[in-house]
Amino acid sequence: MTVVSASAAGLLTAACGGVGDARDVSAATAAHATAAHATNAARATNVAAASDAGGQGGTGATTTPSPPDSASASPAASPSGPAPTPVASLGPGEGTLKIMALDGYAEWGGTDPKVKWTTPFEQRTGCHLSISFYDPATEDNPGAFAPSSFDVISATPELGGRLVADRAVAPLNTSLLDNYDGLSGRLRGLPSVKQGGQVYGAPFLWGTNQVLYDSRTTRPGGPEALFDDRGPVLFRDTPLSLADAALVLASRGGHVKDPFDLTPAQLDAAAGLFAKEAARPGARLFWRNPAEVVQAFATGRARLAQGTPYQLDVLRRGGTAVRGLPDRPVTGWADSWMVSAQTAHTSCAYKWLDWTASAEVQRKAAAWNGLAPANPAACLSKARAIRRVCADYRVGGAGAFSKVFFAVRPPDYAQWVDRWSRIAP
Repeated sequence: MTVVSASAAGLLTAACGGVGDARDVSAATAAHATAAHATNAARATNVAAASDAGGQGGTGATTTPSPPDSASASPAASPSGPAPTPVASLGPGEGTLKIMALDGYAEWGGTDPKVKWTTPFEQRTGCHLSISFYDPATEDNPGAFAPSSFDVISATPELGGRLVADRAVAPLNTSLLDNYDGLSGRLRGLPSVKQGGQVYGAPFLWGTNQVLYDSRTTRPGGPEALFDDRGPVLFRDTPLSLADAALVLASRGGHVKDPFDLTPAQLDAAAGLFAKEAARPGARLFWRNPAEVVQAFATGRARLAQGTPYQLDVLRRGGTAVRGLPDRPVTGWADSWMVSAQTAHTSCAYKWLDWTASAEVQRKAAAWNGLAPANPAACLSKARAIRRVCADYRVGGAGAFSKVFFAVRPPDYAQWVDRWSRIAP
């Protein structure tokens, strides 16, 4: 296996990538929430997640993410060419498979030597892996993510929409994926992976946003508190956070049917909500690393945050007074694996998609990343790590997807990026 540009999570990042055993965090559940307590909870979380992800625990060493592989900077595909078509059949593995992944989605043991699901894939299939990682913040860089730079890619909804529009990824023949039918039907039908009757992505991990708050300092009445509170308030640093503002507009009588499909006036109104308290220095903060939310609450530097159910779980087990609003509707997202329209390694690419759709791999990936598995069978385990993640996101329950608006790349995404650049420059 070759790792082209490794991007490994740090201690708290890894903590936000797996749920620990209750007995492991007892030392961190003291009377008051401090940074040390959050670190202890994080360390225990990482150990338990590593155990569930294929080992007995690990060091959780902190490393600095590297930039994406330079191969991704070649010119992008032109959508004017012929549309790619699904393959009809598969042959034997063809050798090296180039994987471009989000951090934590193709674990090879770089963060923790016990956490890896890439090595067993190589051993079982004979396909050699060359892995590179990318920063989601680079998703709209001109020329990035050319189809020649990867064979398979783990795509966010924003990136996936761009790749489909650019004809950079090929539609899938799902009959060649044995584990595809085990994936959630709701996720398989999302417009981020299925367009024009064609399937372009196999869902992998998903999550939902939730309003978190420090119950010692504030008691919000609803999601609008994110925009009305004096702060500090933490927001996820992505243009799609505008959709959460759009849901607040809808709750106030605005005619918003889909928070990811806004008129220009609605988009301006959503952006305007962020400006209400933004003039005060430090009132509005923006995070990209999940650890930043944990650290901010643990050290008393946040009153509210746009977070996730898993982050809430980590903070509560760490002994903090952080609570979460149960209100729905909420926004969510589902990341998926896609195949390059120019891959010369189709068989290995399909073997990887089938491998990552399996309950076995999704169980490990969900526990490590603190996100819900797209395959509900991944939750059928006695391991506490995955059971806790599945409980956080209600996986398999009747209400798991109730009132969740899943992200899709807006048709006028450039306008969303423009508005966000003024909010979080």
